[in-house]
Amino acid sequence: MSHWKEARLGDLTTVISSGATPLGGAGAYNGNGPVLFIRSQNVLMNRLDIHDAAYISEDNDRQLARTRVESGDVLLNITGASIGRVTAFQVRGVRANVNQHVCVIRPKPDLLFCGFLSRYISSPEFQAYINRVQAGGTRQALNFTQIANFTIPMPPLVEQRRIAVILDKAEALRAKRRETLSRSTNLASALFRQMFGDPIANEKGWRSVRVTDFVAGFEGGKSLVSEDEDDRTTLNRVLKVSAVTSLRYRPEEVKPVPDGYQPPSQHFVRPGDLLFSRANTSELVGATAYVYKTPSNVLLPDKLWRFVWKESCPVDPLFVWYMFQHESFRREIGKRATGTSGSMKNISQAKTMLIETILPPVEKQRAFGNFVRSIEQLNHNQNASAAEIDSLFVCLQHRAFRGEL
Repeated sequence: MSHWKEARLGDLTTVISSGATPLGGAGAYNGNGPVLFIRSQNVLMNRLDIHDAAYISEDNDRQLARTRVESGDVLLNITGASIGRVTAFQVRGVRANVNQHVCVIRPKPDLLFCGFLSRYISSPEFQAYINRVQAGGTRQALNFTQIANFTIPMPPLVEQRRIAVILDKAEALRAKRRETLSRSTNLASALFRQMFGDPIANEKGWRSVRVTDFVAGFEGGKSLVSEDEDDRTTLNRVLKVSAVTSLRYRPEEVKPVPDGYQPPSQHFVRPGDLLFSRANTSELVGATAYVYKTPSNVLLPDKLWRFVWKESCPVDPLFVWYMFQHESFRREIGKRATGTSGSMKNISQAKTMLIETILPPVEKQRAFGNFVRSIEQLNHNQNASAAEIDSLFVCLQHRAFRGEL
């Protein structure tokens, strides 16, 4: 345990208050100023993201004077799914306000450093505490009394600043790792565009074909689900549609099947499969994901298909995967999808087969596929490294607030 004394947050602050939406709602927002209007989507964990921020007028700022933000404040999301996200506002010379979903916490500068407070609130232990005490019924919410009653460790101010600097530097390393991973993930898409161009416009003049020229058909399974969706004892699992919606195969997105069900062998997902979502929202219908590896007990549902290739027209599945991901190809799928519901669309095998696209020489496809495989291995290594860094960061936080740094 920490040897530091603890104090109520209400005794360490001068302001604990949220804002309000200006009269006229979103219609009162300006595009570029003069006063920044911070909403819950702008408050990330220990980071302020204002790339899509709203702005309000001088008049609205005067009406909302009590919710102005000052440098040294801490901003805490107090409602909804983003409850608990917190950041220190350490920007001078920027006029800003908040809406009703963001709480302004103003520490007494001689007692509590904003960066230390933000880091403490963002720690896993304190986030778990917020989840326990929030009282919003069907909607998560924190009230000002609960926030004022937060118990905060009180190392000397110089120690608070030292801890905040250490954790900021460690977080910067994590951010660089995430940025590197994001860039490597985008490399394959960029190379596809460079090598093959737009598969629908075909500005590079590749051989023009229909999907039916290289795909023999699609295989699906059954969506048999156990009555108890939390049952962990059944032998086999069936994929949810969400297993491919991120365009990456996620074998953990599964549901149990009835224990006595004996699936045919062709319903099992296999390494090397390319999966296709025949039914989803307008934006996600036709999503594809390549299976690098999978547990042996995972089954196809009826809404996910496996590509079956024509032996007479060899292709590299990784090339087809990225072709189906291309925005122009996705638009073609969207045009052909049917359904009266705005939340779920379907595309038939016949309509998918008739999409006109490109088919470069298979040697070119395989060169691209080899690059994708090397990127996948790099991403695997980076993900493992990122997971290790995340684990070390949690340990660092734990030690920091126990006074062990």
